[in-house]
Amino acid sequence: MSTQTDIAPVHISADRVVSAVPKRLLIGGRWQNAAGARTFDVVDPATGQVLAAVADASPEDGAAALQAAVAAQAEFAASSPRHRADLLMAAFELLHERIDDLALVMTLEMGKPLAEAKGEIAYAAEFFRHFAEEAVRIRGDYQVAPGGGARFLTTKQPVGPALLITPWNFPMAMGTRKLGPAIAAGCTSVVKPAQQTPLSMLALFGILVEVGVPDGVVNLVPTTDAAGVAEPLIRSGQVRKLSFTGSTKIGKVLLEQAADKVVRTSLELGGNAPFIVFDDADLDEAVAGAMQAKMRNGGEACTAANRIYVQDTVMDAFAERLAAEMGKLKVGPGTDDGVRLGPMIDQAALDKISGLVNDAVERGATTVLRGEIPDGKGYFYPPTVLSNVSTDALMAGEEIFGPVAPVTPFHDEAEAIRVANDTPYGLVAYVFTNDLRRGLRVAEAIESGMVGLNQGVVSNPAAPFGGMKESGLGREGGAVGIEEFLETKYIGIALA
Repeated sequence: MSTQTDIAPVHISADRVVSAVPKRLLIGGRWQNAAGARTFDVVDPATGQVLAAVADASPEDGAAALQAAVAAQAEFAASSPRHRADLLMAAFELLHERIDDLALVMTLEMGKPLAEAKGEIAYAAEFFRHFAEEAVRIRGDYQVAPGGGARFLTTKQPVGPALLITPWNFPMAMGTRKLGPAIAAGCTSVVKPAQQTPLSMLALFGILVEVGVPDGVVNLVPTTDAAGVAEPLIRSGQVRKLSFTGSTKIGKVLLEQAADKVVRTSLELGGNAPFIVFDDADLDEAVAGAMQAKMRNGGEACTAANRIYVQDTVMDAFAERLAAEMGKLKVGPGTDDGVRLGPMIDQAALDKISGLVNDAVERGATTVLRGEIPDGKGYFYPPTVLSNVSTDALMAGEEIFGPVAPVTPFHDEAEAIRVANDTPYGLVAYVFTNDLRRGLRVAEAIESGMVGLNQGVVSNPAAPFGGMKESGLGREGGAVGIEEFLETKYIGIALA
């Protein structure tokens, strides 16, 4: 196993770990080329260099993957919960055994620093352990009918073959967050990973094959034709569950497609997270929380603090402290020692961030911290802090998805709640205050599926993850996460 101490220079380890990752489609338990042997390149965003060529699935490949999932569904649904739990625990253990190599693969294909990538692998593994425990706790019910002449038997059954579509920003954890409950519930699946980051998912599927997940239970179709592959599957009538993590725009399209066959749907979509700091908060604690909420994954997260509202009496002090902390971040390739901010995912992301910052400054925002975009290869953007950002700035309504912290003042609790809710999104919010009663009032008043009260990270496999309004449908993780992959069946039994 490689470790973080033996990756400088990184080239030898990088070649070894990337070459070990499967590059083909997995359909029906068999690694195979795409139709026509089509491939696409995976690029390192820190250098612009091609890491590998990966099989590029066609709609025909997607259809074959779905048929494999359909064929395997009945037998897998009949397997014992303990067997399914054991498969997940075996994969959990292998993820930890290979954490260093898997982290390096992730850093190379999407840019996050090695230490953070390693943290994601551990987080991803935890979904497998959590749902291994849930697999053996699927419960039903037995009830005497109110009239007394019958009995109600309630059971839970797997919903059936699932289409799982994952994003590029957390390429391993978003896979295990969907695959964990699917496998635990007894559902087969077809997985379409993000085009930018298929290697992490390919490595994960290599592990699933190794631990003995039956043929056809999990199928993988990386592709550059996401719409062409996904839509026929959703409309086929054979996919009974769709789970998607990505943009609200794409989520709405998929929801319309799912309506055609009334496919059960979970959507984890965009966010516009408010981060609220009251004047009675511990500012050091609030800044530390903001660093977590804003800078996790370099700001490329749907949970990232997108609008930072600070009570007017402490706004300047908060902005200065935040800028001091963000200014300490070393920017560079995620494989370099000490780097805490890697590249953005691609040039389009870089252009969007620059446009949002320029717009905010043109509308009167004060630049507290803003470095220069470095010359040369790679999609790097420097840590940036803006204060007095106008509420009509573009970044007030759009996900920044980068290392930019916009700070806006508010006067009182009522205004904080009003501006926090002034968005069509409602994924997560953060509130910092030393007044417990105020904290609970504000947390309950904010229209958001999750709230971090005096903490900058809310994600936990044992807790339900999901949003309100246009941030999505359903929940992942927690005790309720497996319910998304189960149908409730009622059996009435007459005694007379």
